[in-house]
Amino acid sequence: MHLGDTATTGENVTDSMRMFQWGIEGGRPATGEIGVAPEWFYKGNGFMLQAPFAPLTIPAYAEDGGEEAELAGVYVIGEDGAPYRIGVAAGNEFSDHQFEKRNYLNLAGSKLRTCSLGPELVVGAEFQSVVGEVRIERGPDTIWSKKVATGEDNMCHSLANLEHHHFKFEGHRQPGDVHVHFLGAHSLSFGDSIVLKDGDWMNVHYEGFGRALRNYIRVEPKSANRAVVVRSLD
Repeated sequence: MHLGDTATTGENVTDSMRMFQWGIEGGRPATGEIGVAPEWFYKGNGFMLQAPFAPLTIPAYAEDGGEEAELAGVYVIGEDGAPYRIGVAAGNEFSDHQFEKRNYLNLAGSKLRTCSLGPELVVGAEFQSVVGEVRIERGPDTIWSKKVATGEDNMCHSLANLEHHHFKFEGHRQPGDVHVHFLGAHSLSFGDSIVLKDGDWMNVHYEGFGRALRNYIRVEPKSANRAVVVRSLD
């Protein structure tokens, strides 16, 4: 969703870049109108959400794991089936970028990982232009850090357009459900060839959104990767 320095030519346009360009051209419709649909992915149910300071896990079956420093909108569906935005919080979406890089069709599976949110939820947050910093700590050292920016000024879609294209689906408007939308990452340590290790800490901070979100990496041993056996119910 985020504007960046990525350049491409007409001879080498990925599906993701093509959708990004559509967002630039039609992702900010006038009030009351509907813009082009964004690219989005399913992260999982509430089981995947970890508290601040809890570990984000690179499971035994994964190829990698890396931070995605984002802001996330938190929504509740009212009894009338209408979506309401409760607030916005710092988030770490966390994905398997190596698995995704191997083949674009792996992207959906690469997103099915633990993630984190908080530690503070800001009600009525300003979302036009937000700046922050993400860093990776290994022991006493910061091994990678980068300034990040989000908000509508730094995105190819307006927030209203993103929200419409999620909640237009009837299944996403079930009374009592709570939704979390991670709104896209500006920069990834994976893009700078950083490989996260067991015990590394990820730190995500956005100005105006309270204390930093901190989580550490837990790497499951590859020996724990075993086939899941499905039995017949008879």
